[in-house]
Amino acid sequence: MGDQNKTPVIEFKDFQFQYFSQAEPTLHDINLTIHKGEKILLVGPSGSGKSTLGHCLNGLIPFSYKGEIKGSLKIMGHETKDLDIFQISKMVGTVLQDSDGQFVGLTVGEDVAFALENDCVDLNTMKKTVQAVTDIVDMGQLLKSSPFELSGGQKQRVSFAGVMVDNVDILLFDEPLANLDPATGKTAIDLIDRVWRDQEKTVIIIEHRLEDVLYRDVDRIIVVSDGRIAADMTPDELMAADILPGLGIREPLYVTALKYAGIQVTPELHAGRLETLDTEQIREPLLAWNRAQKKQKKTEDRPVLLKADGIHFQYTKKRKILQDISFSIREGEMVSIVGTNGAGKSTLAKLICGFVKEDQGHLFYGQEDMSGWTIKERSEKIGYVMQNPNQMICKPMIYDEVALGLRIRGVPEEEIEPKVEKALKICGLSPFKKWPVSALSFGQKKRVTIASVLVLEPRILILDEPTAGQDYHHYTEIMEFLKSLNSQGVTILMITHDMHLMLEYTPHAIVISGGQKIGDSDSVEILTSEDIAAQANLKITSLYELALKTGIEDPSSFVQNFIDYERGTRRNESEAV
Repeated sequence: MGDQNKTPVIEFKDFQFQYFSQAEPTLHDINLTIHKGEKILLVGPSGSGKSTLGHCLNGLIPFSYKGEIKGSLKIMGHETKDLDIFQISKMVGTVLQDSDGQFVGLTVGEDVAFALENDCVDLNTMKKTVQAVTDIVDMGQLLKSSPFELSGGQKQRVSFAGVMVDNVDILLFDEPLANLDPATGKTAIDLIDRVWRDQEKTVIIIEHRLEDVLYRDVDRIIVVSDGRIAADMTPDELMAADILPGLGIREPLYVTALKYAGIQVTPELHAGRLETLDTEQIREPLLAWNRAQKKQKKTEDRPVLLKADGIHFQYTKKRKILQDISFSIREGEMVSIVGTNGAGKSTLAKLICGFVKEDQGHLFYGQEDMSGWTIKERSEKIGYVMQNPNQMICKPMIYDEVALGLRIRGVPEEEIEPKVEKALKICGLSPFKKWPVSALSFGQKKRVTIASVLVLEPRILILDEPTAGQDYHHYTEIMEFLKSLNSQGVTILMITHDMHLMLEYTPHAIVISGGQKIGDSDSVEILTSEDIAAQANLKITSLYELALKTGIEDPSSFVQNFIDYERGTRRNESEAV
């Protein structure tokens, strides 16, 4: 890990940064040294200052985002205040979260060659260099493709190659997993690891999804909270320190499982990665805990509320999007719809809402065939919340946005007001009733879109990626809120990539891959099936791997025990509050 003579490549000394637009500094008193060849993971809740720290490293601060800097930041021995952004970009390469924002070329090859063209490299050398770096990221055969034909994972590889072509010493990855499905995320972490080892780079990864990054080695984890460094430790030390849950950061599931079983997590357990975990020490207490769990009673089945029977759909003759999809969803269920990008999940939601029409098959609401229902009729029973709230909101004021659906339906104003107030209250937005939408955070806007759908009192709510881009604290807030809606009788369907969400909150999951249904059962069963995971780009839960590692006879029931125990602890905590 890194070389032994420890050359510092990044040194923050008593560093402070304050955006001109903010009343308070975003970063305080940062003292941090990163050495040549280290691989560092930077974590922290939303608003902690971790992205600002990243912006200081790649020169966006002070060149794009203006503010006041105190103290010193040296990169490769140079004080950054004395450099321009071009000089910094020759030392630090950044791969952004949104790879679309990083494309400049019309083809993969042109895009990767961009930096070389700027440096007036001759054509022959340029071609060789481009081929070499695209081969490293397994994109060498796609040099002539347009960036817009690529999948999320492929786009990321291209932006990765575009950064490496400059042969920078430090690579900075800003939330590389944010838009990737679990299996593609794993490949991305492998790729970063490979380049770090083979090319001897210094690597810094900023990411919410701690467990996913720890699938491969990292030297240190730096935890940022409220603009300060709250911890700087090896993964093994951090798992033993019990710092993360208090800061609203999700610790790896297997670590939580060890704690539930009463195991004292020490650095000697090597819990920083599942692969290095010392199973000898934990086997007995884990087996004992598993035996002690009581089976939860099954609840009676309620009547079917939504049923799909042999649904087929294609946008064009060539591209079949959905083939022969059938399922039943009962009243009051919470269901996850999962699968790879482009598997047909969002199209299925559009069919249920009536935005597009099935070519074959039928959809039933209760006993009624919905084929004759208009979009408006469906929207009174079925609400749809898009992934990006900015695409749904069309009024400047919150109250008007939530009232819109009722006004369109000609409901008198005096009846609208109590309904809007009720929806705002349920969504925790009452204090913002007179606010403009523009003053809200992303998560609050998301709740406005949910309120604008709830005001119509639908029986079924479909949400596309309800927690995308939220840190663990906000994620839990949104999910607990949806759970409370569910307990009031709203049936909830969620399209999601998030395996934790699926395990923790939705007992029932439907898996779609390549337009076909390949799984439809309880979530635990699906996330412990290696076969389904491989087909649908899911990732088996680390709880299952922990059970296999410690020789628990029925790994699936161990996962179920964990979920039931977690729900029980949660319930007790919320009742205590």
